Amino acid sequence: MRVEIYSKPKCSLCDKAADVVDAVRARIPFELRLISILEDPALFERWRYDIPVIVINDVPAFKHHVTEAELEARLREVQGGMSIAKTDAQDG
Repeated sequence: MRVEIYSKPKCSLCDKAADVVDAVRARIPFELRLISILEDPALFERWRYDIPVIVINDVPAFKHHVTEAELEARLREVQGGMSIAKTDAQDG
């Protein structure tokens, strides 16, 4: 399983989301990539109003905020082979 966090430096919401992801990662193993939207103009244009964005296996799953319980539930769904498209995170 792969989780990506699209964020930017000096973003308090991004820092909080990263803390949540780290806490859940201690219980559920997955590959993690932190991606700064400032490094790619296309990413900046796509996500600049929505960061942090948490993407699970190439599917946007959460925008703006996430709780440990929400993320853990979604990851367990992915482990079980269920669809993860349950939020509006894919819009835009």
